[in-house]
Amino acid sequence: MADFTLHTVESAPEKSKPILEQSLKTNGMIPNLHAVMAEAPGLLEGYQVLHKLFMDSSFDAEELTVVWQTINVEHNCTYCVPAHTAIANSMKVSSELTEALRNKTAMPSDKLQVLHDTTLAMVRGRGVISDDVIEKFFAAGYGQRQLLEIILGLSQKVMSNYTNHIAKTPVDAPFKKFAW
Repeated sequence: MADFTLHTVESAPEKSKPILEQSLKTNGMIPNLHAVMAEAPGLLEGYQVLHKLFMDSSFDAEELTVVWQTINVEHNCTYCVPAHTAIANSMKVSSELTEALRNKTAMPSDKLQVLHDTTLAMVRGRGVISDDVIEKFFAAGYGQRQLLEIILGLSQKVMSNYTNHIAKTPVDAPFKKFAW
């Protein structure tokens, strides 16, 4: 089995260097996920672009967290669950919500439960979801835009979750206290 390289700015392929430099500047460190992805500059860049686009979606901090963590937990990503717990904390998302997501228990509101259920149906059905699920989603106050934005978040999480699975990406020190 191959050990994946945790790239630094110095060791990374040329096209990944500026992305890692920005990651270092933004995060105060190069997250191990970025360090692994740097081996494939297009993957790292694509992930970063999708992350920004999803952050700029119509979802608020709680809703972003529900989509991300629903996918991370379903994919059993032991890197992303702790990382997104830390991210949720930095976005002032309640620990009640983050713990419910981590522990697969009910969401603190009906609307967030519908978002969770719809995201889970999307993941499990690989994009094929029933009319009933869509009707409940719309009845909860979401629209077509949000349904499509779940796909955006899912696309981002497939990139990171799958990378972490094959690379066995070690959890970064700041996220270890949220180990899952």
